Amino acid sequence: MGTIATLATADAASSGSSGLLILALPLLLLAWMFWSSSRRQRRMRDFVSSLAVGDDVVTSSDMYGTIRHLDAESAYIEIAEGMVIRFDRRAVATKQPESTISVADDTTITDTDQ
Repeated sequence: MGTIATLATADAASSGSSGLLILALPLLLLAWMFWSSSRRQRRMRDFVSSLAVGDDVVTSSDMYGTIRHLDAESAYIEIAEGMVIRFDRRAVATKQPESTISVADDTTITDTDQ
């Protein structure tokens, strides 16, 4: 009979720890989600505040251009010579890398499939 009491006590202890685990896992998941969300928002806020006139950028809608003017909430981006479009500063997704490949003006690109 002593072994049955020992098994019952061990079963109750494991039941208590599994109940604690079931409660703790969702709380840990929620804490991790809030932490990662706030970290992402802080990185975005730092990126938006680091934008400067003259930066080559890509917007979230894949428009490539150069920042020509910045105010508190908007970025005016030149996407073609003489064509400036106003975007929300948060719509700027990334800065273009400094090293870009340029094609010489006298180079002719033709379609060889035809």
